[in-house]
Amino acid sequence: MTAPDAQRPVPGPPRPVPGPPRPAAAPAAPAPAGPAGTVPVPPAERFAALAERPVADHVAVFEAEHDRLQRELSTIDQL
Repeated sequence: MTAPDAQRPVPGPPRPVPGPPRPAAAPAAPAPAGPAGTVPVPPAERFAALAERPVADHVAVFEAEHDRLQRELSTIDQL
């Protein structure tokens, strides 16, 4: 019998390959109008201040976004 080999390290993620600069992303489409009397919040601002808020408030923010996404996705079947 032979002794087991020493464990080898697990390879990490591949290194980035230098190349030409990527073009800037196209600006996001404006958010559709929400329910009457509300102002739509731009996508970048939905989670912008999350780091400054207490962790206990994060649940409410993510639940609100989940509800919004469910409403948006429910309109796909109507097309």
